[in-house]
Amino acid sequence: MKEFNKVILKLAHEAIREEVERKKLIKKDDYTEKFPQLLDDKAVFVTITKNGALRGCIGSIIPNRTLIDDIIHNAKAAAFEDPRFPSLKSEEFAQIDIEVSLLTVPKELDYADKEDLKRKIKPSIDGVILSLNGYQATFLPQVWKELSGFEEFFLHLCMKAGLKANCLDDHPKIYTYQVESIS
Repeated sequence: MKEFNKVILKLAHEAIREEVERKKLIKKDDYTEKFPQLLDDKAVFVTITKNGALRGCIGSIIPNRTLIDDIIHNAKAAAFEDPRFPSLKSEEFAQIDIEVSLLTVPKELDYADKEDLKRKIKPSIDGVILSLNGYQATFLPQVWKELSGFEEFFLHLCMKAGLKANCLDDHPKIYTYQVESIS
């Protein structure tokens, strides 16, 4: 694994450990001096699993802070603020696995209808943002592996957004992005 990828994972682990141990562990200047690309604006998702099951996943879709700050913020949020799960307990810390996904900037995908969308979407490559009438949700490209194809993927994405399962019939805006996954 590249040294930079190791640093990204270490930052995510240390960010969570800071909260668990209630002490400051990360000296940002030490990291950014050696890896100045950590100061680039970049969006990341941090996914936490425990025994192979999702335990928290929080991220940014649009780059709105430096990579180092987004990793730290989203690692802590995934561990302690994901509304689907209770806050990570200190005794769980040694049992978790962390994945950091670096996102490209999303681009709107122009499509005529559901069949056209089906032709243009690249399963397992495209992360998808679905937006309609003020409701929005996203799935990382990794989610394609968990769902059995286009129909199920979009059914779950529509429902995650708080929309009806067949919301593609209402022609929502679709944005795609790709990720570099580090685990």
